[in-house]
Amino acid sequence: MKLIEYPDEDMMMIDVANQLAGELNEALMIHETASFAVSGGSTPGPIFDVLCAATIPWDRVTVLPTDERWVPVSDAHSNERMIRERLLVERAAAAQFLTVFAEGEEPDDRIGPLSVALRPHLPLSVVLLGMGADMHTASLFAGADGLEQGLSEHAPGYFPILQNGSAAVNWRMTLTVPVLNAAMSKHLVIRGADKRAALERAQSIGDPRRAPVVAILPETTVHWAE
Repeated sequence: MKLIEYPDEDMMMIDVANQLAGELNEALMIHETASFAVSGGSTPGPIFDVLCAATIPWDRVTVLPTDERWVPVSDAHSNERMIRERLLVERAAAAQFLTVFAEGEEPDDRIGPLSVALRPHLPLSVVLLGMGADMHTASLFAGADGLEQGLSEHAPGYFPILQNGSAAVNWRMTLTVPVLNAAMSKHLVIRGADKRAALERAQSIGDPRRAPVVAILPETTVHWAE
């Protein structure tokens, strides 16, 4: 793990966006296409606002969510909705997008089709992740139904996770650890003292079943601002 500290959040967001743009362009100098897996939530929005205007051959880039709530894109909690509104605009509107959610299907029904759809984009070129104060990343939550499969070296590309094992509304689909760790470049962006403390706590615990983020930390660049 490499940790980069920034004096303020605005500088971090701009610098991360520039690094991501550079890595995508480098990947496209070597390969005909590139794949870019991004998280939802509130953290990456300002990065997307900068990155969407970057000079990249976006028509050769496929964007996909690191994880998705099992809700339609019309839902305010949909990661796809946020990604489309904040990243897939301006120049980046030319990028392709891999949709995870399917109306009328159960999460288990999507494992096979998503594995097929994901295969041409592996290994992932660039991954942008976030982390919760509970030490989850993507939708890999401690104690969630499906976590063991998501951590397994034999896991499929995407796997359903039932957060807190409570109700169907909490189903999520997440990229699994072997897919994330096979990426050519991984970035984890966190903000605030609570997230820094959570990262340090996760490293101290060292068990991905209790602190899932530790599973993806090797060879990851972590960006942090107060």
